[in-house]
Amino acid sequence: MLAVVSTSAKDAALLAAADLLDQRVGDLIAANATDLEAARAGGMEAAPLDRLRLTEARITGMAGGLRNVAALADPVGEVLGGWRRPNGLEIQRVRVPLGVVAIIYENRPNVTSDAAGLCLKSGNAALLRGSGTALGSNLAIAAILREGFAKAGLPQDALVLVDDPSHESAVEVMQLRESVDCLIPRGGASLIASIRENATVPVVIDGDGNCHIYVDAHADLDQALDIVVNAKSQRPGVCNAAESLVVHEAVADLFLPQVASALTAEGVELVGDDGARARVPAMGSATDDDFAREFLALKISVAVVPSIEAAIAHVNRFGSGHTEVILTADLEAARRFTREVDAAAVVVNASSRFTDGEEFGFGAEIGISTQKLHARGPMGLRELTTYKYVVWGDGQVRG
Repeated sequence: MLAVVSTSAKDAALLAAADLLDQRVGDLIAANATDLEAARAGGMEAAPLDRLRLTEARITGMAGGLRNVAALADPVGEVLGGWRRPNGLEIQRVRVPLGVVAIIYENRPNVTSDAAGLCLKSGNAALLRGSGTALGSNLAIAAILREGFAKAGLPQDALVLVDDPSHESAVEVMQLRESVDCLIPRGGASLIASIRENATVPVVIDGDGNCHIYVDAHADLDQALDIVVNAKSQRPGVCNAAESLVVHEAVADLFLPQVASALTAEGVELVGDDGARARVPAMGSATDDDFAREFLALKISVAVVPSIEAAIAHVNRFGSGHTEVILTADLEAARRFTREVDAAAVVVNASSRFTDGEEFGFGAEIGISTQKLHARGPMGLRELTTYKYVVWGDGQVRG
């Protein structure tokens, strides 16, 4: 049914849900407080606690995200191309919804709102299965969204939240081949491993964010200092935070002590290779495991390289295909880095924190794909659609 719902009806449902989120801030914070208390009692660390936490500002952001999605162009029905064959057939390629999109996610209650809103606007039903740590928060958010959808005359079951947080329920969702058209996991390595082992439905992987920042020999070092500190410490528990710093040896003597001091002041632990530790002796020693790790915490690995070739090789070896950054005033170096680095997003002279659906103008995102089919990078409305061919004839038969 959602595939044929009008744009105006979908937008009305999104706006009604956004208004209700604003009106029920107190209820949501109370539900979240219970989740937070249980998580702390269970020993949850600071970074995942931050992802779990709902504040008034974050709830306002969720409501704003729904309004932003409502303001975006509806992708359903968009004609992607068309041509006329010599026999008179008119062929069009038209954007259509995927159908039922399942999202399995960990510890981020805002995903409930973002995913439901994007799915609705793109004509898809959303089947959501969050983590047990956020169950109370997710149930409260989902109930409000379903109420908003119904208020606008759409079926509440445009959003279904699985209220069983067991591993078995997650595996069941992964294997609903008769019901689910696409599965998008949002979580850590253990969830992705489970998906790879158990899923029998089509999957788009929202993978790790082992994001690098390469400070080139021709970087503006004052600018680089601000960008590195922002990318690492502004919100360390998210997938677009910087996890590794790579510095050209031509600027390492000057830059590394400065950036190490600034990062340490933000509470960041640094571990590095021999070249990095020679410039900052207090730095710990980094292993290959450190260079390959998504810390999701106030920790960063550091490497010193002799050339841009070595920087690109390091990034491609240890990166996860999410976001890689070069800081340089050398246009040719920037072009080479963007051409040769294999990642969903390659950024020149800006923070890795900008790889985000809202920052890209998508209104919100359902995840950031680190694979290459069928979507890559932040996934907004268009990434939640496929297409079909519509062929117009006038009695033609094939000889």
